[in-house]
Amino acid sequence: MHALGIDIGGTGIKAAPVDVAVGTLLAERQRIETPHPARPDAVAGVVRELVAAFEWSGPIGVTFPGVVVGGETRTAANLDAAWVGMNARELLGRAVGQPVRVLNDADAAGIAEMAFGAGKGITGTVLMLTFGTGIGSALFTDGKLVANTEFGHIHLHGHDAETRVSDQARELHDLSWGKWAGRVQDYLQYMEALLSPELIIIGGGVSKKADKFVPLLEGIRATIVPATLRNDAGIVGAAMATTPAYVTE
Repeated sequence: MHALGIDIGGTGIKAAPVDVAVGTLLAERQRIETPHPARPDAVAGVVRELVAAFEWSGPIGVTFPGVVVGGETRTAANLDAAWVGMNARELLGRAVGQPVRVLNDADAAGIAEMAFGAGKGITGTVLMLTFGTGIGSALFTDGKLVANTEFGHIHLHGHDAETRVSDQARELHDLSWGKWAGRVQDYLQYMEALLSPELIIIGGGVSKKADKFVPLLEGIRATIVPATLRNDAGIVGAAMATTPAYVTE
């Protein structure tokens, strides 16, 4: 089965057709900058443009950087506040002229990694964290997703964690890899105290630079690995969400 996966992020919106049976892209992904302000109609316009770019007619899955319940976006920390309470499934479906599935972006990335990547065959508790504009999280227990965890917004030392630990925070504060790794380590130790995962998967754009910071992380019992699908995991997971086995709405 083939489906189009669209991954909405705070800085860019990416898309590609996916063979959901094996988790591979069928064409080179395309990326368009996220509009600013990232209001619903503007983002829907980019989604429509990406669907048209692939001349796509068929199943479409879309990720969203926030809590998604029944197609409704409940939070939007890194997009415009107008998304809160919006029926994104209906809005995006109208924009592209066909039904879409919508799910949390980190959940989508986690679904892909558990099926085809670093989490394949792993039982017990697995935590995936995506470091980018913010911090996304996906939690699995014996392969089953606990949706919409949004652990990037826990309070750590009195601050929203992603304001200190996201990849955007690293760039904004011009942190060396060593200093940023210290912040990541602090955050992972806190998450480990809460969840006791056997495996922590590091995803998002920074995953391709895992060699610069993962070896610096200390004092964490869980195995820490970079995402196998890297920054394509959200696209693959979005496409997978259109199949009966992974329907999330």
